[in-house]
Amino acid sequence: MGVVILGTGSCLPAKIVTNHDLEKIVDTSDEWIQTRTGIRTRHVCGQDEQTYNLAVEAGQRALDAAGVTADEIGLIIVATMSSHTLMPASACLVQRDLGAVNAFAYDINAACSGFLFALDLGYRYVQADHGMKILVIGAENLSSRLNWSDRNTCILFGDGAGAAVVGYREGKSGYMGSRLLSDGHLWKLLYMYAPKSSNPQIVTDDHPGTHIVMEGREVFKYAVKAMEDAIHGVLAKEGVALDDVKLLIPHQANIRILNKLAERLAIDKERVCINVSEYGNTSAASIPIALDEAVRSGRILQDDLVLLCSFGGGFTWGATLIKW
Repeated sequence: MGVVILGTGSCLPAKIVTNHDLEKIVDTSDEWIQTRTGIRTRHVCGQDEQTYNLAVEAGQRALDAAGVTADEIGLIIVATMSSHTLMPASACLVQRDLGAVNAFAYDINAACSGFLFALDLGYRYVQADHGMKILVIGAENLSSRLNWSDRNTCILFGDGAGAAVVGYREGKSGYMGSRLLSDGHLWKLLYMYAPKSSNPQIVTDDHPGTHIVMEGREVFKYAVKAMEDAIHGVLAKEGVALDDVKLLIPHQANIRILNKLAERLAIDKERVCINVSEYGNTSAASIPIALDEAVRSGRILQDDLVLLCSFGGGFTWGATLIKW
């Protein structure tokens, strides 16, 4: 207890791509996309908008909201699967550009669950050292990792970044707990290969290219049940009833998954934060973007119970409970 989110921030690329824009490059339609996904628009990176650029802007806005300077940050964690460099980590470039001279920095990759996994790490660092402040960021440039001729995937994803400053405040409840899980058995339902190996002995014969590959219907079957189970698991662990939760912020995968999850939980739609229509699926960035919007719009107030949940490639999934 006492580990809290001190401030949040987010950043979206300037360019907006509509469903009508996509009609010009793939065999699809606005009606087809909206009916199946609920998505109307998504933001797509342009010049000077690499993953780390978005992360820097989201991070600075979170610092400003927290009233924390960059040199007070002891650690930067960036959750991403779309850094434009495998080395250095995007977090190192964020550390440089923010001027966080006292921070060490690294990336993690848990796909769409990345922000929850990174937030849990931040909680544990601060729990061990109450003087530490950590910048946790989910950032993605998924437009650089799509097969733009595949209408089943290119319509779904967008770019963006969201951030939170994690620190300690005496007497506050803050971060209550998480239930985080993984299962690698079904990885081929949702994956993205690295660039083809330059070692001919280990070249993968069926390498489809460095872009997202997904069996959408199969993923749907697992995603809803997994998030539902994680939510019930963390609530039971912390002794909290779902009726006491003010706001559920799920990963913004598509509207069918979100609606089905709400239905299975029997939770009012007014208590579920949904912005997938504007941004599409921004993977590790989706939850912190939605969290920042909810905070800034007044949907989250002091002492509110907030529940975050996600599901992503790996498979990875989980739920996190916070008292604001």
